[in-house]
Formats: sequence, structure tokens, C-alpha cells
Amino acid sequence: MQVLDFITLLIILAAIFTLVNVKYLKLPSTIGLMILALGLSLFIVFGEALFSALKHLSTDMMTRFKFSEVLFQVMLSFLLFAGALDMNVKKMGEEKWPILILATLGTLISTFLVGTGIFYALPIVDIHVDYIYCLLFGALISPTDPIAVLAMIKKTPVSKNLESQIAGESLFNDGVGVVVFITILSLAEQGGAGHLEPGHIAIEFGKEVLGGLALGAIIGIIGLYLLKVIDNTHTEIEVLVTLSMVLGGASVAKYIGVSGPLAMVVMGLWVGREGREKDADAAGEYVYKFWHLMDEAMNAILFILIGLQIIRIADELASQSMVFLFAIPVAIVIVLISRFVGVGLPVSIMRIKRHFPSYTVRILTWSGLRGGISVALALSLYEPTEKGFLVPNNDVNIITAMTYGVVLFSIVIQGLTVNKLFEKYDETNADKAVVVEKTKP
Repeated sequence: MQVLDFITLLIILAAIFTLVNVKYLKLPSTIGLMILALGLSLFIVFGEALFSALKHLSTDMMTRFKFSEVLFQVMLSFLLFAGALDMNVKKMGEEKWPILILATLGTLISTFLVGTGIFYALPIVDIHVDYIYCLLFGALISPTDPIAVLAMIKKTPVSKNLESQIAGESLFNDGVGVVVFITILSLAEQGGAGHLEPGHIAIEFGKEVLGGLALGAIIGIIGLYLLKVIDNTHTEIEVLVTLSMVLGGASVAKYIGVSGPLAMVVMGLWVGREGREKDADAAGEYVYKFWHLMDEAMNAILFILIGLQIIRIADELASQSMVFLFAIPVAIVIVLISRFVGVGLPVSIMRIKRHFPSYTVRILTWSGLRGGISVALALSLYEPTEKGFLVPNNDVNIITAMTYGVVLFSIVIQGLTVNKLFEKYDETNADKAVVVEKTKP
């Protein structure tokens, strides 16, 4: 199957699944598409005897398709730029310290707690994974997924302050998570945590995060200047300018080794802020309509891909399916507890100087959805490097199974119930909380 055939198939599946979800399932698009894609994957896997040719074609297709590379270099760039374009930058600026602390300290705390918890809990169900690989799982599962979170937050009733904290954290903490993941992976390659060098980690963190922020600002300034020059006279050129910003920015970020996702976020915030507040006509209405369309289409394709990836790893996981039945629920519980502590501790510290509603930690915990980023990082472990496979095959299978279990639980269970949690606190406390924060000197 050629690349064009594969893209065509994805678009057809996205259209069919979206129609089925809208007409029959009537679930939030993220959840409905994930369930339908997972159902198709399981149908192909378990129907191997009747559809062996179909499974062979599907396996070959998903093996050739480098999910992690396409997600980070193309889809994530489009989705983050589109999501940031619609963000209220003024409100995010008011919540900058909670966002910064949750995206950094919260992610690091969660990574350590998940890794340590998994290391001590798995032997109870007779599974043994080295501590460094448990930390690797903690790094890839701790960041909340910006695509899943932004898709959820758009349709939930919540105070603007808390909405900004949830959305802002999800937009920025993936950069932190990826840096931590890469650092731990390099430590595993060198032989373990004994080779930990704080100076090296600080340099890599600064290069990845600060470099991504700087690149996004530079491209955002240039792009905004071009939009002002065009001045809404040629809509098609405005769209091409924004497309060039995203695709060119992603390529430059990869080439110089900085965080592409963070660059996309800054570009989207820059163009969105300037276009809506200071220079209302800098980007025309059709630019925002175009990126809204891209957001919806890419979301549909992304969650179909997440569901279909099970075809690729089905044979790897089948031999240990009973083991995974124990590992997955253990991982879900530990990830939720670690998320609760990871946001609870920073919020408790910040409460010394600012007000947070009593329900903040509960909502931040349950709304911390995981998605494509975690799956992509887990699947990247199946791809060999110049030095071969860096993680033992059995450990990769365990990590992948736990990742899929947590992601599915997160998107389906938490995604279906988080709206009720928002409504509960919105009706009783949210409006009062907003008033308190606005009137507090």
C-alpha cells in the first residue's frame, strides 16, 4: 500500500466513523472515534481465521507507518497550532505561574511517583521490570495530552481560570515530558541512573524547552508581520502563510534539536493574541475557519490511528495477554494516584499566596487525559536505533500494554464522566470562585 492509498483510507475511515458516531453513538468525537477504531482493530485481530488477508494487509500497513514520527512531525504540529490559535492568551497570562509549575514540577513529580510505584507494584502480580524502564513509563504517561484535553475542555462548563490552567498545562507539559523521556532513555542506553549528570540534563532541558519557545516567538513575529502586510486582501495567501509557519517551524525545530510542540504553541498563541486583540484584522476569518477544519479532521484521523495501532502490536502482546490483564489495572491506579499527588502538591504550595477553589485538585486529576503523545512514545521503543533496540522486548511489551490501558481508560472512562464532574462544581462553586479571584486585591 502506497502512502497516498494509506492517507485515502484514513480519510474515508474518519468520514465513516464520524458519521456513525454523530448518527448513532452520539458520543464526544474523541471517545466515539477511539471506540470505533479499536472495535475495527479487534475485529481484524480476532477474525484472523476468516480475514487472514485483511489482517496481513492491516499489519503490513501499520508496520510501515511510523506513527511516532508522523505524529510529532506533522499531526501534533497542526493540532497544537490550531488549539493555541483559539486560546484566551490574556487569561492564560493571568494563570502563568500555575501553568508553569504544573507543567514542570507536576510532571516531574508524577514521573517519579509512577515509575517508583510501578517498580514496587508489578512484582506483586509476578511481573519484573527494571527501575529505569519503570521511570521511562512514568515519563511517557505523565504528560496530559493537549489534543485530548483541548477537545474535552471545549465542551465542558468550567470557570475561565480553571479552564486556562487545564488547557495551558496540557499545551506545555508535553515538552517537559518528552525531554524527561529522552533523558531517561539515554540513561538506560548508558547503563542506568548511575550515569545521571544534572548539568547535562539542565542543558538538554534548556535547549529543548527554551529553544522551542524562542523559535516559536521568532516565527510567530515573522508570520504576524506577513499577515499584516497581506491585510486580508488575499485569504488564500494568509492560509498559506500559516501553513508555512507550521510546516517550516516543525522542520527547523527537528533540524536544530528543539521542541517543535512548544514552538507550535507559541506561534498559535502569538498569531491568535495579536489577531484578536491588538490587530483584529491581522488574520482573516477564513484563516480561523481553515484551522478549525484542520483541527477537527486531524483529531478524527489521530484517534483512529491510535485505535488501529493495536493491529501492529497484537502479535507481540498476544503471548502475554494474561500478564497484561494484571499489569493494566495496576498501572491505571498508580497513574491516577500519581496525578493526584503531582497536581495536589504544587497547588498546596501555591495556595500560600493565591486562592484555589477546594475542588481544583480533583478536577485537575480527573481531567488529565492521556492520548496520542503517550502512545507515540511507547511505540517509538519498537523502532531500532543505530545501536539496536534500547529496551528489552519483554519490557517494551509491558510498557506498551500499560500505556494503551491507561490511555483507553483515560479517554473513554474519564472522558465520558469528566463533564459531570465539571457540571457538579460549576453549579455550586465555579461562579463564586471566579468572583473571589476577580475581587481579590
